[in-house]
Amino acid sequence: ILGNTGDPAVADFDLRYTFGIAPLQQYLVPLPGGRLQALGMAWDSRPAENGGQRWFDLYPGQQLEPGNPLHWTGIDQTWNYQCADCHSTNLRKNYDSETSEYKTTWSEISVGCEACHGPASNHISWAQKSDGWRNFEESKGLTVALNERREIAWITTATGSATRSAPRTEAREIETCAHCHARRGQYADTIHAGDNWLNGFRPALLDPGLYYADGQQRDEVYTWGSFVQSRMYAAGVTCADCHEPHSGKLRAAGNAVCAQCHEPAVFDAASHHHHPADSAGAQCTSCHMPATTYMVVDPRRDHSLRIPRPDRSVTIGTPNACNDCHKDRDARWAAEAVLDWYPQRKPGYQTFAEAFAIADEGNPAAVGPLLDLADDRTQAALVRASAIARTARFPEAADAEAVARALGDRDALLRSAAVEALGSAEAATRANRLTGMLKDPVRLVRIAAARALAGEPEGLLPAEARSRFAAALDEWIAAQRFNADRPEALTNLGALYLERGAIDEATASFRQAIALDATFIQASVNLADVYRARGDEAGAERTLREALTRNPGAAAVHHALGLSLIRQGRTANALAALKDAQRLEPMDPRFAFVYAVALHDTGEPATAISSLKDALSRLPYDRDMLAALAAYEREPR
Repeated sequence: ILGNTGDPAVADFDLRYTFGIAPLQQYLVPLPGGRLQALGMAWDSRPAENGGQRWFDLYPGQQLEPGNPLHWTGIDQTWNYQCADCHSTNLRKNYDSETSEYKTTWSEISVGCEACHGPASNHISWAQKSDGWRNFEESKGLTVALNERREIAWITTATGSATRSAPRTEAREIETCAHCHARRGQYADTIHAGDNWLNGFRPALLDPGLYYADGQQRDEVYTWGSFVQSRMYAAGVTCADCHEPHSGKLRAAGNAVCAQCHEPAVFDAASHHHHPADSAGAQCTSCHMPATTYMVVDPRRDHSLRIPRPDRSVTIGTPNACNDCHKDRDARWAAEAVLDWYPQRKPGYQTFAEAFAIADEGNPAAVGPLLDLADDRTQAALVRASAIARTARFPEAADAEAVARALGDRDALLRSAAVEALGSAEAATRANRLTGMLKDPVRLVRIAAARALAGEPEGLLPAEARSRFAAALDEWIAAQRFNADRPEALTNLGALYLERGAIDEATASFRQAIALDATFIQASVNLADVYRARGDEAGAERTLREALTRNPGAAAVHHALGLSLIRQGRTANALAALKDAQRLEPMDPRFAFVYAVALHDTGEPATAISSLKDALSRLPYDRDMLAALAAYEREPR
């Protein structure tokens, strides 16, 4: 990379591969253990007139030092895990946790035909047949024929929008695209195109941090999660209706791609978009697919295909397409303009924003709306699953009938969300509700059920279910071991072992996670908990202080250290650590509550009350803090 500088602290590295084409190219450097690492400097391959043809920093303003996961030598830049599966064909990661080495293989270094259509030997045989014989084989010998659109037409209706000539009855094409065009975790590399993708992947839900409360993209979510919440998806639109999959281009340029289904005289008209013809504001995508730029130079459009809602910007603070352009005006101005243009407009297809917004604030008034969403079959499965996931923070929803009903839903994503939500229910309830899920046909559901049941005595399960439980738990363990190159998976394994009393195995897993990435602080917190369980508070404290030398701003470590010091009777030091935790993570209600309780119990009730009031100004719905404040204020002074 640097050439011979004469500085003994500077090393030469080979650039083995370029990675990507447009709008940027990264460069991969081989490091020991079979790793390929992506540099933080990239080439902007856009034309010079668009600002390209230059080197740029993918992390501008950040001083990334070795040891930081985002440094080019760090764990988050390892191509074998982070990038390879979606950018190569038939990839096998082949990570050996015993040696910490990769022996990654692939059939094609780029995305080839077999990535979407499966093994091609039969297709080659078909191609070698005579014309007459080829016509008899409709699938063309493809292992996976993505022919859901064959003989389908879009028929214009009186509204100017089109309807599908026949309902979509399968999702094979969209699930094939979702392997890579979704924000998801992978837990197997034996799932091919045409297989149920939930047997090898766990897609992200509409989680805060990834999506805004109304479902708009926030972080890099790679399209699928946006698209499947859209009215277009519900109407039967597939990826290939708009995108030509072999060229990677749109089927038509600009508004013409939308005009395949939406009558231009109705929609590509000033009476609809209220902007000058051919202006940026007259483009369908400007209003219905606003873009967010990732990786500095890569704008990606939101595929939730929504109606702009500046009124929601006013009420719950979500962004809107109007103010993306009109940055000199506020959302209230935009909302009034939209209301003036469309006084009779219906509220739109995505109607979950308000429920998600109040749930994300911790407001218990969200429980009813969330359970209504979970039961509402007119909502997208991803929305219903996300509603169920949000009920987990509200204890009164732990055994709600709406969640239990979702266990029988035909959509596996909804079933898995319900299983995970029931993980916080009482042990007997879990055993009663989840035993049947151990034989679910989809692996994602089975392993979620096994993990939810794993912390309790197997005697709670019917005798005939115990072998199914053991098999499903083995699948869950295999899923974590597949990702043994990541501290998250090793910490998951350690937590399981700890719950089941396998202390040595838990200790080894947490230590291995720390060795992989010392900045992943949950492993250190959990390892300290192992020492606590053994009665070794000195070991717990040592582990936490070592973690703080590497991560001085880790609130969870300060909190755990404070608890350890309290158990050791070192109250003054404990209060300082607990105060640091609250200061570093002021939006964590647990940290604020525990700090206030510690203040109260060490003879500082007035300070405890003041601290609770301050925290409740930010977190007004936390029940523990509200109860503590009420109790402390009733005490005689």
